[in-house]
Amino acid sequence: MSQSGGEKTEKATPKKRKDAREKGQVLQSQEVSTTFCAMVMFGLLYVIWPNFVESMMSIYHQFLNPHTLLMASPYLTMPEIMGIISRVLLEMLVTLLPILAAALLSGVAINIIQVGPLFTTKSLQPKINKISPINGLKRMFSTKTIVDMLKSILKIIILGYIAYTEFFSMMDEFAGFIGRDVYQAFIYIMRTAFMTALRMCIAMIFISITDFIYQRWKFEKDLRMSKQEVKDEFKMTEGDPQIKGKIRAKQRQMSTMRMMQSVPDADVIITNPTHFAVALKYDDKVSTAPILIAKGADYVAFRIRELAKEHNIEIVENPPIAQALYHNCEIDEEIPADLYQAVADILVFVYRQKGKIK
Repeated sequence: MSQSGGEKTEKATPKKRKDAREKGQVLQSQEVSTTFCAMVMFGLLYVIWPNFVESMMSIYHQFLNPHTLLMASPYLTMPEIMGIISRVLLEMLVTLLPILAAALLSGVAINIIQVGPLFTTKSLQPKINKISPINGLKRMFSTKTIVDMLKSILKIIILGYIAYTEFFSMMDEFAGFIGRDVYQAFIYIMRTAFMTALRMCIAMIFISITDFIYQRWKFEKDLRMSKQEVKDEFKMTEGDPQIKGKIRAKQRQMSTMRMMQSVPDADVIITNPTHFAVALKYDDKVSTAPILIAKGADYVAFRIRELAKEHNIEIVENPPIAQALYHNCEIDEEIPADLYQAVADILVFVYRQKGKIK
């Protein structure tokens, strides 16, 4: 296939990246988010471990201790059991609230770190092609689906292996829990579970790094553009060269027309004599030096001379001054200081011709 056709070989342009971001298409790894949240949760749990254990044991002694239950009522009814369970769950929720809040905040933080501040509703808008059975089958057997499935299987194998080895190493100790103090058994089980979770987090770090590299590669691949798309985007943003040329020509035409309207107000026209023509106006109440109000070359110069003749404006042939003014002074600007004397001599000559000065 030709590269100028549909083959996407070009890197995404800044506009393509901006449009993709507005649609919610951003570089993001869910594995990184999951791992970061898990590490924050277990890190916080490690810090508050003594208080956490004390709170859990307090809940046990207050609500679940057999002696406490017998003291409350020898024959517990179903409503009483449900009431105890509700109070236990409420107390556990209060104990777990800091950990849950840390998980929520860390989830928001890692998404901002990966994606940056972003709020868009375009990704939530319904799309007809998503409900198409054919497109649904294509998504089911797409490369992305297969890769995600293989990634999930690999993750389950790695994490399952870690959990299995930890569980298998404790098999001989389970029998010793019979008749053992509940508090000591709870501490041991929680410590083991905590260490198992930390090992899983370490394994997840490597999985997250691999996933982030893959997601970055896939993100850049999905954003690639064909050469034709790059050209079309350039035309949309910068404009078609032919259209831009016509616009510039129209702008020059309009500018020339406005400039020609100022020629009748000129005090003198200085020419080359045929190639260049500049029109000067001097009003000591408005400016300290003469102002160039019109200039042109070839046909425009001819039109300036014609207008000057129609309005009886003096035309002075002075090629060096005409060329210097044409190249070094823009419309509605005062003439350069090094031309003051030469232009002043020309204006004096013109004013004498018109009888303004003697």
